[in-house]
Amino acid sequence: MNERVVVDPITRIEGHLRIEAQMDDDRIAQAWSSGTMVRGIEIILRGRDPRDAWAFAQRICGVCTLVHGIASVRAVENALDYEIPANAQLIRNLMIAAQYVHDHVMHFYHLHALDWVDVVSGLDADPAATAELAQSLSNWPKSSPGYFSDMKKKLKNFVEAGQLGIFAKAYWGHPAYKLPPEANLMAVSHYLEALSWQRDVARLHAIFGGKNPHPNFLVGGVPSPIDLNSDSAINAKRLSQVQDIIRKMQEFVDQVYVPDTLAIAGFYKDWGGRGEGVGNFLTYGDFPEKGMSDPSSYLIPSGVILNRDLSTIHDVDMNAADQIQEYVAHSWYKYSGGKEQGLHPYDGETELNYTGPKPPYEHLDVEQSYSWLKSPRWKGQPMEVGPLARVLMLYAKGHEQTQELVGHTLKTLDIPVEALFSTLGRTAARTLETKIIADNMQVWFDNLIANIKAGDTRTFNEVLWEPSTWPGQARGVGFMEAPRGALAHWIVIENQKIANYQAVVPSTWNAGPRDTEGQPGPYEAALEDNHVLHDPEQPVEILRTIHSFDPCIACAVHVTDPNGEELVKVKVR
Repeated sequence: MNERVVVDPITRIEGHLRIEAQMDDDRIAQAWSSGTMVRGIEIILRGRDPRDAWAFAQRICGVCTLVHGIASVRAVENALDYEIPANAQLIRNLMIAAQYVHDHVMHFYHLHALDWVDVVSGLDADPAATAELAQSLSNWPKSSPGYFSDMKKKLKNFVEAGQLGIFAKAYWGHPAYKLPPEANLMAVSHYLEALSWQRDVARLHAIFGGKNPHPNFLVGGVPSPIDLNSDSAINAKRLSQVQDIIRKMQEFVDQVYVPDTLAIAGFYKDWGGRGEGVGNFLTYGDFPEKGMSDPSSYLIPSGVILNRDLSTIHDVDMNAADQIQEYVAHSWYKYSGGKEQGLHPYDGETELNYTGPKPPYEHLDVEQSYSWLKSPRWKGQPMEVGPLARVLMLYAKGHEQTQELVGHTLKTLDIPVEALFSTLGRTAARTLETKIIADNMQVWFDNLIANIKAGDTRTFNEVLWEPSTWPGQARGVGFMEAPRGALAHWIVIENQKIANYQAVVPSTWNAGPRDTEGQPGPYEAALEDNHVLHDPEQPVEILRTIHSFDPCIACAVHVTDPNGEELVKVKVR
């Protein structure tokens, strides 16, 4: 078989993504990743007040709203050389952390688990055996035979009524599924529990930011005044609610998410040997204890790992013109100086130049431009960003909890350390960092309470709200570690207005097309690493590796005709 497999759109992600894979018999020889929707926020922001940028930047995505807001306000604060109050930093840490825990749990159960869990197989499970399995993994209270019997009946009703919509876009009965029926029933039950759990944890954003999604932010701090005696501020009752939410997060992570990951991974250890990607990893760093200007206080350190060498960490300078650059050699954009050059985001250009085929079309012209994503590079090298990059960086830097968790995971699964650089490793790393972040939420919350008890209730500084004090020209970068990876917004301010704005998002790093030198991006390289398709009409193997990155291209839509019939399906060329 030397056909081209086309998956368009990749489902169960946020946005529009097309994958084409050229087959060599049953193996993927080459792969191409195409973002199929343009993002134009950079153009919209030109000429606006920098203090308003966050409200527009949040709309880059319908899922990653909080992180784009944070990156935007940090960009303005960096440009104007401004530190925020300690309480504001702690509240931001808690909000970002809540996004992590919520996002990772939802990704595992509702977006990625269906690549490994055969939902319909759960109908063959013995509820008593399922309870025995669940109880052997943790002390989670919802693990009785009666509970799983009820869940099996609920699943049976879904199937008989043809209501498997919430479990759509999977290939039930595919030979690549390896879990026994009892593990499938347990995973489906936890899928449904996570739907209920996430409603409660999302409330933390509403408490500190007024609403979720799209919580409110503020250049210079957070819009969360603290007054223990006021009903319209962060008071004792609301702080108690935050503590309760943190406990619920930790309980679900410790007793459901972590055990489920290890249990499911045990049946798919062969996936520790495929999906490596480019072997280079980048982090910007985040979760500061003492402000963004003190990287030594970050929980997640910044750095670059090249060629899987954990013994050497390279420094990242986000302002250096020769470090981070974006290329458009295979993108539907053009640069005034030509498509072959790379531009640092301060000098970035966003000029659309679609030269591709008109839909519907057979396949991409991969020798030319084939994506609405640019190709970010660090010193000319493609970089993977995200949970695996962060866990590797923490591990390499000697973070004690990370080393213990990684060691326990490798021992439990009986896999070598090299398995970290894989589809399996990427998925496991997301789970491990969720525990690390959830545990640290209690530390930040305790520090916030200690500040309040000491009489410090400041959450905002008004200095930045006097534009007359700003310099005539300024530029800055707001960076953070979003759940999906390194995120940064670069801003250029002239005469108190935005002159240029560029956002380089995690999925641009990971999903971008080939660059001027023909180097593939992480998605493309990962699919070219040891992937065999059992059935090209049901390419679950492609979904497993792409979903392991947790793609987030833009706000997702379902493409249907007026009768509700799906228009886009998997094709084999």
